[in-house]
Amino acid sequence: MDECLFCKIVRRESPARLVKEDDEVLAFRDTNPQAPTHVLIIPKAHIASVDDARPEDQAILGRLVLMAQSIARDEKIVPGYRLVLNNGRGAGQTVYHIHLHLLGGRGFRWPPG
Repeated sequence: MDECLFCKIVRRESPARLVKEDDEVLAFRDTNPQAPTHVLIIPKAHIASVDDARPEDQAILGRLVLMAQSIARDEKIVPGYRLVLNNGRGAGQTVYHIHLHLLGGRGFRWPPG
């Protein structure tokens, strides 16, 4: 996906404030943070949305959550943080490369949004 912003970040063609990375997952600070800690966690392989995920993507989707857990510990936002995965325009997805938001460092209310 040549024009995908997050694919460009993975290829280091667009700048990002990297937080953590492994062979399959990349995490970076959101440019429009909604909490004191706001990190986006993405698979390096392009998956446009939850609706586009396939059974073979199960492991990588789980890795997003485990990286969020690791970053939350590193950022010392445990025991309270929020994970958000928007799917589609109606849910607020603006970049069509699946991404998990890790938000922390402040209180959250329920229901969200």
